[in-house]
Amino acid sequence: MGGLSSYARLCGAAWTLIRFDALLPKEIEPLLPVGPRGVARFLRLFASRAGRDRRPGLRLAAALEQLGPAAIKLGQLLSTRGDVFGPQFAEDLSHLKDQLPPFADAAARSEVERTLGRPLTEMFSDFGEAVAAASLAQVHRATLLDGRAVAVKVLRPGIERRVAMDVDSLALAARLCDAWVPLSRRLEPEAFAAGVARMLRLELDLRFEAAGADELAAVMAAENYMAAPAVVWTGVSRRVLTLEWATGAPLSRPDSLEQPGLDRPRLANNLVRAFLAQALDHGAFHADLHEGNLFVQAPARLTAVDFGIVGRLGPAERRYLAEILWGFLRRDYRHVAAIHFEAGYVPPDQDPAAFAQALRAVGEPVFGRSARDVSMSRLLSQLFDITALFDMRLRPELVLLQKTMVTVEGVARRIDPGHDIWSAAEPVVRRWITRELSPAARVNALAADARDALAGLARRGVQQTESAPTISRESSEPPARPWIAFAAGVVTAALAFAIAALVR
Repeated sequence: MGGLSSYARLCGAAWTLIRFDALLPKEIEPLLPVGPRGVARFLRLFASRAGRDRRPGLRLAAALEQLGPAAIKLGQLLSTRGDVFGPQFAEDLSHLKDQLPPFADAAARSEVERTLGRPLTEMFSDFGEAVAAASLAQVHRATLLDGRAVAVKVLRPGIERRVAMDVDSLALAARLCDAWVPLSRRLEPEAFAAGVARMLRLELDLRFEAAGADELAAVMAAENYMAAPAVVWTGVSRRVLTLEWATGAPLSRPDSLEQPGLDRPRLANNLVRAFLAQALDHGAFHADLHEGNLFVQAPARLTAVDFGIVGRLGPAERRYLAEILWGFLRRDYRHVAAIHFEAGYVPPDQDPAAFAQALRAVGEPVFGRSARDVSMSRLLSQLFDITALFDMRLRPELVLLQKTMVTVEGVARRIDPGHDIWSAAEPVVRRWITRELSPAARVNALAADARDALAGLARRGVQQTESAPTISRESSEPPARPWIAFAAGVVTAALAFAIAALVR
């Protein structure tokens, strides 16, 4: 029965896509064989006027909004693949919204009491109506007994079951695409469906979001470019999240940038530097920094909300990112190319000199120019052309980083149309390079490596000594190799620490 219901829901989704001309859209008709081309023309007879008069990305976004949470998450993930669909299509999908009418206040109050295990009056002096509602949850403004204003996020009743059904249908669609639509295989549809399911499972447990909010609040406090509301842990459960109320005006409000005393250039710089400092210095960043998740307050204070998606970078990825940005800032395209090859972003059979030349063609026309003079869609088109030309593959760990970087620059440009992302990035990248790649840092790294090697050699020596057979006095001397290695490790570590002390 589950399989049949998945097919039924898939048919309903197909009809919605047809109504928005998003199943076999007119834009791909010239690429289709004769038979499917006729099917596409027939299906277009059922498209509504709204489904015919907009760009394909906007039509698909509108259809996915109607299809619910799993479809919306799928669209948000597809918006990271500008290399496949083109930058304009990806940009249109990136604006997906999932705003819905709120469910009943009584149901929200009952859910908060049930999941927190106590009456509302024991925690809140006031619990207001919903102020925002999305496909998974809605937010209420409330006041704690100690007088603090808070935002209480509550999952929709029955949303877990709805999401489970949507995920089953999405997995079925992915299998069918993989089997019957060869052009879709570059997207790895089944992996995409699994990624959507994973994201939704995390977002359906608000304890994970609370942990992400708490971690990023500490990260942001260390940098002071951005802030995050404090988590009220006594108001957190799997289905409820309580945060202190974010100060300022939501950036999604048209008049938010008209506040008296607002320093728009500084605000845009703070946004870019906050993102880069989180990614480079801490390896954890807010991965959904669109206008709806940002609050602004004069003169240049930024507060972020909604921590359902936290991006992460390991030490190696952070170094590659910093060195690539630093190379672009210095216009050292050979170094940028070398880092791409070292990181494995470009296959080793490609020509590093030709890749550096291609990077120069992208970087030079935009270097030092203000955002109003640079077409981001044209720049991204050039980068995606290079991606195809040099057989580059998007790394999974960098997908969220790339998506967030594009979003951040778009928001910064809205805040300050003359914003220059390179100038904004330079202090953060320079600080990281100075700290992590200076001679002193390299010697410290050498000392750490020597210390690890020393510990490893010591363990090996002990293990070999314990496992060696008993040797009689008359026998030859025991092997000395582990102890020679141990002594060499000691000497190496001593030299490294001495050099580090001198450099300091």
